[in-house]
Amino acid sequence: MNNLTKLILRRKSVRQFSECSVSDLQINTLLKAAMAAPTAKNAQPWHFVVVEDPDMLHHLSEHLPYAKMLSSAALAIVVCGDVKVHTGESAHNWILDCAAAAQNILLIAESMDLGAVWTGCYPYKERIDTVRKALELPNHIMPLNVIPIGGPLGNERPLDKWKPERVHKEKW
Repeated sequence: MNNLTKLILRRKSVRQFSECSVSDLQINTLLKAAMAAPTAKNAQPWHFVVVEDPDMLHHLSEHLPYAKMLSSAALAIVVCGDVKVHTGESAHNWILDCAAAAQNILLIAESMDLGAVWTGCYPYKERIDTVRKALELPNHIMPLNVIPIGGPLGNERPLDKWKPERVHKEKW
């Protein structure tokens, strides 16, 4: 197994963080990896809000139902999409593009021995409104998710999600 395969298979959702700082170099690496993701028509509809302020992390943790761990994370990266970038039949491509960027953040965090977890905003109106208001996002910028990042406590283990019955060859 090559290193990339090992990394992908060891990725896990980390919901408990130790007191650990994340350097500016690490944050830039996470964001560069995000922006290296594939994107329809190379439209790159993504925007990222890096939240390091403990008060804001605590506020978001209190108002997002599945993001309580934000209050102990070193930071969060909010992955957002500009809904004006893709139009017509491809209007929803921002979701796919930003999901690929978010996955890259999760994988690079794992490679740096940081913990991270995807906490969803879109398509839930209340969560979108909470994040939009707290971070003062313009109306055309849609938060897809909030990714808490920090030092993992080490309790989480990757899940074996391999299900051969979900694989079909040639036809269903």
